[in-house]
Amino acid sequence: MMNVTTGRGPSGGRGRIRAAAAALCLFAGALTAAAGGASPAAALTPPVSLTADDLTTWQTNGIVWSMAAGDGVVYAGGTFSTLRPPGAAAGTSEQPAVNFAAFDAATGTPTGCQLSFTMSSGTATVRALALSPDGKTLYAGGQFGSVNGEGVSNVAAIDTATCAPRTNFKISVSATVRALDVTADTVYLGGDFNNVGGQTRRKFAAVTTAGAGLLPFTADADEVARAVQVTPDGRHVALGGDFFTVNGTSSHALAVVDATTGALVKSYPGFIPNTSTVQDLTTDATGLYTANEGTGGGVFDGRIAIDLAGYQQRWRDTCLGATQAVLVHSGVLYSGSHAHDCASMGEFPDQPRKHLLAQSVDDPKLLPWFPDTNDGIGEPVGPRVMAQTDKGGHHYLWVGGEFTTVNGVRQQGLTRFADGPDTGAPWVPNVSLSTLTPGRIDVNWQTSFDTDDGVLTYRIYKDGASTPVHTTTGYSVFWDRPQLRWTDTDVAAGETHSYRITASDGTNTSAKSPAQSATVSATAERYPARVLSDGASQYWRYDEGTSTFAADATGGLNNGFLRNAPAYRQTPAAVAGDSTAIGFDGTSQYAYGNTALPAPTRFSVETWIKTTTTRGGKIIGFGNLTMQNSTRYDKHVYMANNGRLLFGVYSGGYRTVTTTAAYNDGNWHHVVATQGTGGMALYVDGQLRASSGTYTTNQDTPGYWRVGGDNLNSWPSRPTSNFFAGQIDETAVYPTALTASQISAHYALRTG
Repeated sequence: MMNVTTGRGPSGGRGRIRAAAAALCLFAGALTAAAGGASPAAALTPPVSLTADDLTTWQTNGIVWSMAAGDGVVYAGGTFSTLRPPGAAAGTSEQPAVNFAAFDAATGTPTGCQLSFTMSSGTATVRALALSPDGKTLYAGGQFGSVNGEGVSNVAAIDTATCAPRTNFKISVSATVRALDVTADTVYLGGDFNNVGGQTRRKFAAVTTAGAGLLPFTADADEVARAVQVTPDGRHVALGGDFFTVNGTSSHALAVVDATTGALVKSYPGFIPNTSTVQDLTTDATGLYTANEGTGGGVFDGRIAIDLAGYQQRWRDTCLGATQAVLVHSGVLYSGSHAHDCASMGEFPDQPRKHLLAQSVDDPKLLPWFPDTNDGIGEPVGPRVMAQTDKGGHHYLWVGGEFTTVNGVRQQGLTRFADGPDTGAPWVPNVSLSTLTPGRIDVNWQTSFDTDDGVLTYRIYKDGASTPVHTTTGYSVFWDRPQLRWTDTDVAAGETHSYRITASDGTNTSAKSPAQSATVSATAERYPARVLSDGASQYWRYDEGTSTFAADATGGLNNGFLRNAPAYRQTPAAVAGDSTAIGFDGTSQYAYGNTALPAPTRFSVETWIKTTTTRGGKIIGFGNLTMQNSTRYDKHVYMANNGRLLFGVYSGGYRTVTTTAAYNDGNWHHVVATQGTGGMALYVDGQLRASSGTYTTNQDTPGYWRVGGDNLNSWPSRPTSNFFAGQIDETAVYPTALTASQISAHYALRTG
């Protein structure tokens, strides 16, 4: 018997159609730092069992809409006319393939099976493929009128041994077939049609595998069908699509019906928002999983896990960015989407799209598996379909769709991943040294990123030694790369030591970071010591060079990301000592905190600025986004075009206090803004310059501290630029409102 594995988990013996039609939602998973003593990292972080390293695969010149896989062969259907080798540019080294191709799952190369799906007028397309349980027949659905010249009507059966259409399987279907699933004796269809075999069947139908005889199964829907999935016990069929009723009963986008009669077993009125549809379905031994696409802002685009026992929700995720395909392997739900905002789940905030994600079937938290495609052509939304099979002792996950790149490299229409080997090394760690405390060196680093490993092992090498002086582990994902710290106390005042760090996933190890050196201090620097003793919860000194890392000098390790290569290690800095400042260009450069924080009710922000700009810009503020301008933002200090400084919070309106003097004179200025029970206060160079006792509250929205730029739309005296052009130094955030005496003391310590 053929070993057929497609969208199902280990229990799925049936061939499966993949007729996804919209973008698929990307995977995400929050990362946090772990300190030493943990076990070394493994090559893949369980339960993920597939690497994110894409394998060489032939390409199509168009969109892959459907897939089925079994016995080491992957079948792909869609809207395309040629294939070409991996790496080949469009229009080169092409060979004909009219809307269909078959591939060796292990090599990614075409097999000898060639079929041409065509129609007399219009554009033919193959939107659904499914293998019979015995693997002997491949069923195809879509919009086409012939297969290799054999007349058919939007559905066909292919003998897999001969790669020829079965002439004894013919039935007329009045419109496009978008979904298929197959048992030993029944083929289930879903699509746009209202008539099958001359009889009324609205959107869903069932025919016999032998002869395509129309069955009594009736599950009439009022809108397009996009997915059909037989449950593992064969008793029920899950239906997905755009519909609002099934057999006259309210059930939007999802329903479960009897496999023989089509009678409703479970309806879902109000379960999925009216603006969302189901694009794909898959099962494992205990669950049914949906891929959802919404239309409009704030809709439901994520995935739902439903227990097969009772058909009640197990979990749902609320990532934004439509999901087009879902597939289960070894307890992990893999999905294709264009996820761009998973903040509602505590994952990444709105940012450029991610297209491939993974989650446990028991928990919607994103797992550390982040290969990626681009959006590509067509709608465009990236991946559209997934399939899986085994060959040669390895398991392969295939992805098809609209994309034209995979992991940043040119690759169109198809890609594939396997359960090994894992070949991608983690990023090189970014390192920063601190000598604020006499008699020791704090070695700080920004955790790295690996596309298929969350837990990484870090090894610290001192003074050029080949043996690490310290080893620890930490967890990180692309949007959350927390700071780790190791303190070297085996040093003496006046000594200079150097450090390098590697990151390893257990199989692959990064290069060593560039050597960083520091001299052990004998006494504490007075300015930073006072900032820390006054309770700073975040303190960025900007001593890093050429990296994305802004180290936090506090024990909270609230590090920042530096965006778009600001000017590092600017001198002279704002305060006495060996520390340096950072320069921003006023166009696109800024820093943001690694971790989303609740909005503070009381706070102080403190920094130094030096500028001659006449375009103004935000100096520091609290916003809800990191990779683009925030949509919710306040608790900020910004400069107007005339050089005056404004401190603003949103408290039932835009509330600001403004200095009377300008500070764009090219000199260093100390700026502190506070809010507490006494209201708002803005200090410059140790003196109170503006205040209001009226406003003691601010916008209660979680966010990130941002330095150097963010949105200022609608704020009073809005400057020409959202971004600040100039140098910034010694940025600190406090969970309290600093007193006037504390602020004046900080300013007085600028000279040491």
